[in-house]
Amino acid sequence: MLEDRDYMRQPSYERQISFTIALLIVNAVVFVVECIAYRYPPIFTSNNLFALSLDGLKHGYVWQLLTFQFMHASIFHILFNSITIFLFGRQIEANLGPVKFLTIYFSGGVIGGLLQMLGAIFWPSHIGACVVGASAGGMALIAAFATLYPDEVLTWFIYFVPVTMRAKYFVWAIAILSIACTLFPVPPLTYIFGANVANIAHLGGMLAGYAFILLFIQGHWHIPQWKLPSRQSAPRELAVKRAGRSNSWNSKNIPPAEDLSADEFLQKEVDPILDKISVHGIQSLTAREREILEKARSKINKR
Repeated sequence: MLEDRDYMRQPSYERQISFTIALLIVNAVVFVVECIAYRYPPIFTSNNLFALSLDGLKHGYVWQLLTFQFMHASIFHILFNSITIFLFGRQIEANLGPVKFLTIYFSGGVIGGLLQMLGAIFWPSHIGACVVGASAGGMALIAAFATLYPDEVLTWFIYFVPVTMRAKYFVWAIAILSIACTLFPVPPLTYIFGANVANIAHLGGMLAGYAFILLFIQGHWHIPQWKLPSRQSAPRELAVKRAGRSNSWNSKNIPPAEDLSADEFLQKEVDPILDKISVHGIQSLTAREREILEKARSKINKR
């Protein structure tokens, strides 16, 4: 049955553990531990060990590229990042799954952190401070969302002032502001957007989110599918290969969809499309392939 396939069911992540919510809980717990640690600095110097710094990497503390993403400098810092992760993370996780969601988030943090440290090498007086926060990963989620849904209308609040624009313009606005704040760290930019912000890390996170969607979702690369292979009666040709033939859907050797039984229609027309979804995601489907899926649903409902 069509509904029996994992990737054709209604989003199942809502019935399972939400990795977005789990990530927010972990960040909150770490922040509480940070607050306790700051009261007893002789016992636990968290910044020296876990915040990302050029000096730490020189000493071999490579784990800082991961641990700094769970740390925050203030309640407003973690609140802003949590809102970003919640709003965009849920959508990414629901549409791409938890593996791709976590890959986008943490790769955005790592790449953003590396670019921030690269900037610290060339401009230590301005970018040399240690870095904490989940904002690089959050920016990766924003960029991924804007790449998948460029015309989605978003409303954001800047000091309680609502700003509404399409996602593709929203991500460009953040990128331009991050570049401006990096090159010109002077008022009024620092007054509006805050001082000591890791803007280069933000840019790196956005670059990672954009590249992931472009290469692994909309492109031809793919990351391993962390699940057991589905049972198949015989090896089948992937739909992505069939789509390469200009007249494959109009072949005289294939009877019209209306003349096929439900089982024959599923095997010959629908199964290759489902294989394509499992490898490249539902965003990779053409209009013709989506039309075939709708016909499949109709045939199943008539059974």
